[in-house]
Amino acid sequence: MSASELSELAEEEERRRRRAPWGVIALVLLTGLALIRNGSGEFDVGPPQPASAAAADTRATPGTFTAAPAPLPFSVPDRVRIPSIHVDAPIVPVGLDDQGWVGAPPPEDPNLAGWFTGAVAPGEKGTAVVVGHVDNKQGPAVFYGLGALEKGSRVEVPRKDGKTAVFEIYGVEVFAKNSFPGGRVYGSKGTPELRVITCGGGFSKQHGYDGNVVVFARLAAVT
Repeated sequence: MSASELSELAEEEERRRRRAPWGVIALVLLTGLALIRNGSGEFDVGPPQPASAAAADTRATPGTFTAAPAPLPFSVPDRVRIPSIHVDAPIVPVGLDDQGWVGAPPPEDPNLAGWFTGAVAPGEKGTAVVVGHVDNKQGPAVFYGLGALEKGSRVEVPRKDGKTAVFEIYGVEVFAKNSFPGGRVYGSKGTPELRVITCGGGFSKQHGYDGNVVVFARLAAVT
């Protein structure tokens, strides 16, 4: 897909989002079905899984971190960078598929992430969602190392307006797909937050991965 086609797709997704952004996220929260479904599992070494010590502390407040910057206005995200696991990937818009699951970027490109347009843009007030594949038939993909992240690591999201939203991770967990806590993962806490999601847990040829790795992060800086 060319740069101009990606730009046109992003603009159309922005128009759709501005017409009815909360209708989609409300569906996600009510059904709990908006889980990314991807991954081949077709290589010998599985992806790292989150350590129990990395679980999100739901008692933590924004005051636990450095003074949070003010929320940013809407702008389409351009890339996602996670320096500690060497991620630097372009972002394309994704929505829900016909079964109510969060879509994923084309699996043929292993270094590609997706921004879920049913939620806010990264840096806006609310919870933004970025998804990506853990692997494909050729091997590890963009978010293969997500489960190895630790609290305090940073996620950087450059945006089309020239600003970069920098998020600090406060939790990394894996949830079973049949009991995914949609409200906890996607619900707004009233401040700019980010969730980065990929497949995880056990894998079978019949059912694929049985869980999702979820990174919980809060806006820490704007550059």
